[in-house]
Amino acid sequence: MTGGQGLLAVVAAALLGGPAPPPEAVRPVLTPLPPRLALRAPVRTPLPAAADLGARLVAPATLRDAPGGAVVGRVGPRTEFGSPRVLPVVRRQGPWLAVIATELANGALGWVPASRVRLVREPVRIDVDLSERELRVVEGGRAVLRMTVGIGSAATPTPTGWFAVTDGLRGWGPYGCCIVALSGHQPRLAQGWTGGDRLALHGTHVPATVGAADSLGCLRARSGDMRRLLRLARLGARVHITG
Repeated sequence: MTGGQGLLAVVAAALLGGPAPPPEAVRPVLTPLPPRLALRAPVRTPLPAAADLGARLVAPATLRDAPGGAVVGRVGPRTEFGSPRVLPVVRRQGPWLAVIATELANGALGWVPASRVRLVREPVRIDVDLSERELRVVEGGRAVLRMTVGIGSAATPTPTGWFAVTDGLRGWGPYGCCIVALSGHQPRLAQGWTGGDRLALHGTHVPATVGAADSLGCLRARSGDMRRLLRLARLGARVHITG
């Protein structure tokens, strides 16, 4: 499988539930960072706090379980959906950066050499409170967007923890207007489900499901809220999901 067909298969397999998209839908729509926030060169010392940093891959890199440790994965400059790959930086140790990546299990960190990335600022964080069915976009310590979301069912609950925004995609069918793909995975797949385990925040063609707990693990929101989220979200933004 090559070209668009291969990417269609990736999208259909990667996200939880729903049919394959039409070819015109498979196109990243979330930019890495707008010019007013992008850093044109690597950050010079003193570096900002790790919570404000993202690592944009400029060359293929190996993920290791510790600085110079065992290989646990490999990442390239682009995601499987074609977006620039920006990984949240969680820690720094000498020339090594600890990052969150899709290639790792939920909650795991991988270490990459700083020479393989360009550091960018990450001013936005996304907080999701499952008990309140609420998502908040936080910038500068202030919530700049609040929205109601649907969550996973009791049998397939939305995983909690720290994740990252990896892609913004046009939606189709049950995904509504748009999709924000996340780095996390659903460890409790529905019985008989043979599709992917990738988590995402997306729209819906049934608005009544927003606020309900009946998804396979993804988060659902109304189209208007999703469009606002896409204007605020950044590739590599941290996503903190709590119960």
